[in-house]
Amino acid sequence: MLMKQATDVRKEWSASCDGVIHDKPIFIKRTRDKMWFSNLDTMSQILNAYTFTALKYMEDDGTITLSLNEIDLIENGVTEVEARLALANSILEYSTEYYLNYELYSHAPNRKAHVPYIFKALIMDDPKKIGESIRCQDGKN
Repeated sequence: MLMKQATDVRKEWSASCDGVIHDKPIFIKRTRDKMWFSNLDTMSQILNAYTFTALKYMEDDGTITLSLNEIDLIENGVTEVEARLALANSILEYSTEYYLNYELYSHAPNRKAHVPYIFKALIMDDPKKIGESIRCQDGKN
């Protein structure tokens, strides 16, 4: 693989950062550890394959409930737009909590698969954009 040694990256830190931002990501090796260094645009492109999907339920009182498929989050709103925004805020709040407790959450068997969605939400960092990106399907009450 095209690994750069961590000591070389550290010695050429400014040039390495410029290369990652303007050229391409780099792979770095430090002893037995291997890592990836890229800009957020590249990571965002990679994460485009991951989409937030939700089941939409029309409640008896006329409100809309959205149940996120990828992460166990559910929100309700008077309109679908309101429910989407509430769900997006929950996604962002959960993503922040997950990141702050990454060592614990990323190793929990029921939360490991959340990682790409967490980074997607953190990179988007906008509840309105997250809400608009949620793909909804009708659920069965």
